[in-house]
Amino acid sequence: MSMTSVVAVTGAEGFIGSHLVELLVRRGHRVRAMVLYNSFGSWGWLDSLSRDVLAQVDVVLGDVRDPASMREVVADAEVVYHLAALIAIPYSYRAPRSYVDTNVTGTLNVLEAVRAAETPRLVHTSTSETFGTARTVPISESHPLQAQSPYAASKLGADKLVESYHLSFGLPTVTLRPFNTFGPRQSARAVIPTVVSQLAAGHSRLELGALDPTRDFLFVKDTVEAFVTVGTAQSSAVIGEDFNAGTGTEVSIGQLAEDIVRLMGVEAEITEDPQRIRPKGSEVLRLVADATKLRERTGWEPRYTRDQGLHETIAWFLDPANLAHYRPEQYNQ
Repeated sequence: MSMTSVVAVTGAEGFIGSHLVELLVRRGHRVRAMVLYNSFGSWGWLDSLSRDVLAQVDVVLGDVRDPASMREVVADAEVVYHLAALIAIPYSYRAPRSYVDTNVTGTLNVLEAVRAAETPRLVHTSTSETFGTARTVPISESHPLQAQSPYAASKLGADKLVESYHLSFGLPTVTLRPFNTFGPRQSARAVIPTVVSQLAAGHSRLELGALDPTRDFLFVKDTVEAFVTVGTAQSSAVIGEDFNAGTGTEVSIGQLAEDIVRLMGVEAEITEDPQRIRPKGSEVLRLVADATKLRERTGWEPRYTRDQGLHETIAWFLDPANLAHYRPEQYNQ
């Protein structure tokens, strides 16, 4: 792949997508960034990128639910990074069909567009939620799959479609499964932005969901490095494969909140909010990645410790211009 090649990113306006666009530009690529149309004329987090970066980005308004949109996005791209998805787990209980439409049918449209365009590589985004609560740890790619939320089911459906298109049509696909990514620009519904932004706003009482579940938190800069790594690795090492990306260490949500309080040098009471707890039988209790396969095939490994990532995330939130994007008073509703 030449360093001036065009690469396409769906979901480019989102948290991980915007960081991926930045990294791809820094690596010398021209990026075609698909953004979901909205009436505000917003490009999401792409609006926050520097002019130098945006000069190398062609924004295309589109929707993965529309086949014609996807044909336009993938045309002549050397690699398509497919990140567009509905990801908020709580809302998937209220509007599951919308998750099927976007995550399953949307992925089908991406696959058909890539197949028609003969795109050299598609990198598809999965989620650690497809494993459900860990039966063995750390979780390798061969761990049993169990969808414990409508969101997880929709992503599992998308993953299997990608697998089927590789096996049925020889599509050059790679599936990357990042564990819990965090960092600047993350949705306010995620636990780390919830804690950091509330503390930054002066709250002394934090109401969170279940405190006992454990997660493997991966800093966003390491996550996007993993995307670019599988997007540029030798075909024989990655095509037709799925890869976990994580640190291999876990922390409970309660301990994580305490760590953030410590790093910010404040005091706060941490409690569970029943309104934020998942339905019985749905909570994923333990997630911790085994990323051995990704490391052995590509050499990728995390460069940031959790505390280093948290320091950078906290510093970003403490900038008033960034904190203004969030509304801490709504988080407990």
